[in-house]
Amino acid sequence: ISERGLGVSAFTFASLLSGVASIGSIRKGEQIHSQVVKLGLSCNQPVCNALISMYSKCGSIDTASRVFNLMEDRNVISWTSMITGFAKHGLAKGVLETFNQMTEDGVKPNEVTYVAILSACSHVGLVSEGWRHFKSMYKDHKIKPRMEHYACMVDLLCRSGLLTDAFDFINSMPFQADVLVWRTFLGACRVHINTELGEMAARKILELDPNEPAAYIQLSNIYASAGKWEESAEMREKMKERNLVKEGGCSWIEVGDKVHKFYVGDTSHPNAHRIYNELERLIREIKRCGYVPNTDLVLHQLEEENGEAEKERLLYQHSEKIAVAFGLISTGKSRPVRVFKNLRVCGDCHNAMKYITTVSGREIVLRDLNRFHHFKDG
Repeated sequence: ISERGLGVSAFTFASLLSGVASIGSIRKGEQIHSQVVKLGLSCNQPVCNALISMYSKCGSIDTASRVFNLMEDRNVISWTSMITGFAKHGLAKGVLETFNQMTEDGVKPNEVTYVAILSACSHVGLVSEGWRHFKSMYKDHKIKPRMEHYACMVDLLCRSGLLTDAFDFINSMPFQADVLVWRTFLGACRVHINTELGEMAARKILELDPNEPAAYIQLSNIYASAGKWEESAEMREKMKERNLVKEGGCSWIEVGDKVHKFYVGDTSHPNAHRIYNELERLIREIKRCGYVPNTDLVLHQLEEENGEAEKERLLYQHSEKIAVAFGLISTGKSRPVRVFKNLRVCGDCHNAMKYITTVSGREIVLRDLNRFHHFKDG
């Protein structure tokens, strides 16, 4: 735009940064940031707010924090963007300290601020702290909790293993829980293999949306984890009858000016041979360091003969492992490997990343559906 002699406003840059953040392209974000500085807009409040959000969503929370700290004029969006960034990166201390500083400066939080605070409490298991902030919303700021805030509290209780408390909390809500709340609860039932509550949650979801694939998938996984293979297969069959399809796992990474996508077991990349050689090498090395594949997470009934080996092979083909292997052979050793995924990272991949960052000496930043996961030196 600027090359054609057209005026570029702060609003234009804020919009561009928002678009860059949506695809996780930190290189393009850095290029736009340099243009912002050249044009003397680095102190513009809306632009700075957009920069904080962009760097946070692209996995560079330290840069987001630097932009925030250099701001002289902050509004509620500035504070909330920084708090949300810390929350997405699992940095509860940063969330709570920034929130305290915000209130000390006399800035009134809004609904979005509290979503970030409750989310941060959830990810690190601060149950008492979460309850305190939830109750203070209306008491101190006259903000009525919305569905998102109730969903955060359900997630907080579920992550702490308090499924019965979470179930009672859902039933005490002042309005009917939506699909998101019940999906959160159902996911916890899968983690804790609670078939009774899982069945109840799935029924609630299907009452609200009979074509919600997550209800069938999660309940099928709960049955499989409990060894109820017939019930698990029945749920999968019901999905087929309704022509429902599970969303496939996809991970992507930016190298140079190109975004590379990978799917489960993907061999379509031009460098697939090199990628899988690197992945096999990594698996050998991390096994020597103590990594043990969690084959319990492979919820398929396989033949006894070679069953464990086949389960390990399926785990190694997860899209995030492939993307990380590609990142290690395609990026400079001084830069973190930043991978994005459309679904939640599985427990085995999370554990494997701890070992991979140790044997490779590289920092790995993995963003999944919920948050960022940082891996450095194990």
